[in-house]
Amino acid sequence: MQLITLKIDKPEATNFILGQTHFIKSVEDIHEALVNAVPGIQFGVAFCEASGKCLVRWSGTDTAMIELAQKNAQAIAAGHSFIIFLGDGFYPLNVLNTVKMVPEVCRIFCATANPTEVILAETEQGRGILGVVDGFCAKDIEGDEDILWRKNLLRQIGYKL
Repeated sequence: MQLITLKIDKPEATNFILGQTHFIKSVEDIHEALVNAVPGIQFGVAFCEASGKCLVRWSGTDTAMIELAQKNAQAIAAGHSFIIFLGDGFYPLNVLNTVKMVPEVCRIFCATANPTEVILAETEQGRGILGVVDGFCAKDIEGDEDILWRKNLLRQIGYKL
């Protein structure tokens, strides 16, 4: 067995969701879940088929996001993994529970815009995702000024009253 780390290749501010599912039907079901949750959502989803032709299956509403999903899914190449890239102005917070509720979805590894590395195990049979490194190491404990900044930010962007 070999351990591999793979950086997700994406524009700095682009959000994505990385997960694992279990059936080819996932691509269409994830697509339908996203467009039903957020009308007009821009996204691309790609899924690594784990048997048969072992293709990267894909769908989406935005060409650039579809291409990002295809490229990153092919690089990850872990059976039954999927990756969703969200267009500008769309965030995992708005669709994550919807994605989790898709019957084929087994787990979510991350939902982020941070620089991310995927930790893979590769065997003679194939690849599996062990986990992710999402962003950077914590440097300190937040203080009173940091708490105030956090609370103000959430109100500024409309997530708190």
